[in-house]
Amino acid sequence: MKLVAIGGSDAGISAALRARELDPSVDVTVVVADAYPNFSICGIPYYISGEVTHWRNLAHRTHADLEATGMRLRLDTWASSIDVTGQRLSVRNPDGSDDVIEYDELIVGTGAVPVRPAIEGLDALGPKDGVHLLHSMGDTFALTESLDRIQPKRALIVGAGYVGLEMAEGLTMRGIEVTQVEMLPEVLPTVEVELGALVHDELAKNGVDVHTNATVTRITKTDTGLHVEGNTTDGEGLAWDVDLVLIVVGVRPDTDLLVRAGAQTGPRGAVLVDETMATGLPHVWAAGDCVVTHHRLLGTTYLPLGTTAHKQGRVAGENALGRSVRYAGSLGTQVVKVFDLVAARTGLRDHEAVAAGFTPLSATASPDDHKAYYPGATPISIRITGDADTGRLLGAQLIGTRGAEISKRVDTYATALFHQMTVTGMTELDLSYTPPLGSPWDAVQMATQTWVKKHQLDAERATLNKDT
Repeated sequence: MKLVAIGGSDAGISAALRARELDPSVDVTVVVADAYPNFSICGIPYYISGEVTHWRNLAHRTHADLEATGMRLRLDTWASSIDVTGQRLSVRNPDGSDDVIEYDELIVGTGAVPVRPAIEGLDALGPKDGVHLLHSMGDTFALTESLDRIQPKRALIVGAGYVGLEMAEGLTMRGIEVTQVEMLPEVLPTVEVELGALVHDELAKNGVDVHTNATVTRITKTDTGLHVEGNTTDGEGLAWDVDLVLIVVGVRPDTDLLVRAGAQTGPRGAVLVDETMATGLPHVWAAGDCVVTHHRLLGTTYLPLGTTAHKQGRVAGENALGRSVRYAGSLGTQVVKVFDLVAARTGLRDHEAVAAGFTPLSATASPDDHKAYYPGATPISIRITGDADTGRLLGAQLIGTRGAEISKRVDTYATALFHQMTVTGMTELDLSYTPPLGSPWDAVQMATQTWVKKHQLDAERATLNKDT
């Protein structure tokens, strides 16, 4: 059997590894558009900051490690078209020649590409001018070349999502003065504004000049660097003179190959797949950031995450061999470190819960991460969202210090969400306790207890109002 996987990142490599693991007799070829298979794109900000000392350390597995599994890698090879009927993949080789690879089953993991916002002058500028998008290892090398060549003192980042925040920290750690521009009311717009404000404060505390409710409208090259212009939502003009501009405003699914082959698209233009990762095209599967996300609470949506891509790729690799496993679904669990602060979320926020047909009720608490009498206790801001009608847990958002185990605490909520627990049910969990690390009621439970009290109070008020 000939299995071909397109894409050298999370989904494509996970699919190939799973196929080889289940059946070592399968002939597996992986077509990779660049020369860097199985590299951690999520780790790029930490290479830029210097915390990861060499770019090769970003490899999950080396080229030799991958080939030792029995897969064949075709690097710097561009997949150009799929002949679905003939089960043939056309590719462009590194030397520019065209080639055809026959397959019995095809798995597409083309991922996503960076969004290019409508900024005047952006199309005429690039890495040689100190203007960068950041998404791939090639982008990384272009950025480090600019950092070495320009030796920037001032940089401007467009976007304050996960990567933008990580890069604000990374560039600051290099001694660069950073300005960050975000079009929405607060940084980290995946959490509530009042929680994003805590991240905003952490950025400011570390010298980042943050502008929210603002957009960049124009970038021009000058004799001394780059001139950036923008506006606030109130119409106030903004201007900065910097040496480097980094644009990280999100990604869009890279679907051209599959769409030209006849695949259908869904939310955000991502390719529609079912829970087995089937595209609807015979013998063609797809996974990762190019496809829709099956969300356990929202249904079919688009939420590109590395953890999701790994799981989807594994499912695609199994099913390409004739199995019938299903992707269990995402909850959108995410976490980010910003200097000494950690922010995380899982499940739904209020507006998402309303759109999904729930009746959300949210409550915020600030329990300490461990017993206050043991030195170093710090508060964690936790916002719990539950369904007011059923008591079902719908989501959680957490902000706290790096030592407060935010990522593991959000995982507790994610586990409860996965198994459709109620908010009240979480207070009954048997969680660990020792004074340096927690409390008899852990912070995650103190937050759910706050929600329960609010829910009961709201119910009592509703009863009183009804009686009167």
